[in-house]
Amino acid sequence: MSQFISVFDMLKIGVGPSSSHTLGPWRAAEQWIQKLKENKKFYVIDGIQVDLYGSLSLTGKGHATDLAIQLGLSGADPEYIPIESIASIIDEIKNNQQLFFNQERFVPFFKTSIIFNREFLPFHANGIKFTGFSKGEEISTQRYYSIGGGFIVQENDHLEEEIEINKKNFPYPINRAIRLEEFCERDHLAISEIVLLNELELNSAEFIDKELHRIWDTMLECMYTGCHTQGILPGGLNVKRRAFDTHQKLIKDTSYTNPKEWLTAIRSTEVKFREILKWVSCFALSVNEVNAALGRVVTAPTNGSAGVIPAVLMYYMVIENHEADFSHVKKFLLVAGEIGSIFKKNATISAAMGGCQAEIGVSSAMAAAALTELLGGTAAQVLSAAEIAMEHHLGLTCDPIGGLVQVPCIERNSMGAIKAIHAAEIALETNPKESLVHLDKVIDTMWETAKDMNKNYKETSEGGLAVTVRIVDC
Repeated sequence: MSQFISVFDMLKIGVGPSSSHTLGPWRAAEQWIQKLKENKKFYVIDGIQVDLYGSLSLTGKGHATDLAIQLGLSGADPEYIPIESIASIIDEIKNNQQLFFNQERFVPFFKTSIIFNREFLPFHANGIKFTGFSKGEEISTQRYYSIGGGFIVQENDHLEEEIEINKKNFPYPINRAIRLEEFCERDHLAISEIVLLNELELNSAEFIDKELHRIWDTMLECMYTGCHTQGILPGGLNVKRRAFDTHQKLIKDTSYTNPKEWLTAIRSTEVKFREILKWVSCFALSVNEVNAALGRVVTAPTNGSAGVIPAVLMYYMVIENHEADFSHVKKFLLVAGEIGSIFKKNATISAAMGGCQAEIGVSSAMAAAALTELLGGTAAQVLSAAEIAMEHHLGLTCDPIGGLVQVPCIERNSMGAIKAIHAAEIALETNPKESLVHLDKVIDTMWETAKDMNKNYKETSEGGLAVTVRIVDC
């Protein structure tokens, strides 16, 4: 894959619980509306049918795919929609059997308007088809594929339509990790500096800082919300939120009123050695509990793995460097985004294609690399940290019980964060030139493993824990 993937492609703000099964279909609905308008068909549509295929069908209910489609067709924006309004929009559609199409006109919409087809389409495991009718006649049919991380494509999409990576367009064209390493060594630049120079070809420095601030603020608010919310997660598994109790034990009677004051309060608290892992786990659990409850998170690189990167970044700010500021956050996110993009170009970040190694494994590699740069590692050590983190996630399957992004997904974010920190520590004590395995080799291995993996272990709820522990048993 030779197109440019921005850090803002890898770190998207959206609504949980899944980037591929929630955010992707949501964006596909928006894109279909755009095509209808371009073809002058939007205002004559009087009937809609949506067909879900493969993994989108098999785990769509648990991932709120049907809700995301209705919200997308209603013209809501996942980045900005008030979370508290989601239930009322869905209830209104259900009760009135119509939706406010792109917030412009009412169109009939029934329970049967979304069809869950078990079969897989050949192009990708996450297939979705939108069909529009006018007076009973089919006037529009579009197929989309949600390929992970909120990215959507159509079968006839052409690579040349994307921004191609070459020396003419970007100062540092990067497809493989080895090229990134070569550029860093040749020009004596850190990975974050290389990434920033490429990003500046598309956006101003002011825009980049503003958007990275927004991403970090969303992560911080998400952790804050998760740490201060009690109760049971929706979906029927009766999973209790655990971040709240853990946080209460750790924070004790410290006072604060908002996320930023909360961060300051934690940093001023004396953290005992045995509490470090508890804090990291608390941060990761908090994010993914918010995600499981249809809250707002940052895909990093997916919603199901959204807790790893903020948890590791918080570890750096709370444990490693109390003086860390936005400049450190910026470097961390730039490095993480670039590592994620290399995985996406050469393998996958979709659990429906590669199992959980493509989500938690990639997020752990992204976080390990970013932490290593902040801890003073060389470019080679940064890439080594990413390699170590992924190496110990190879073959990890995706087997969510009931199709919900809860068990084992929430705990896996905690484990992915801990592994990222450990990988960074190992990399910092390693001479990369003596290492037998380069990051590119691990990425290639991950992709081969994904292709060999039985499809039951790729986000279908037809293998692993999803079969041995049925939702009716819970």
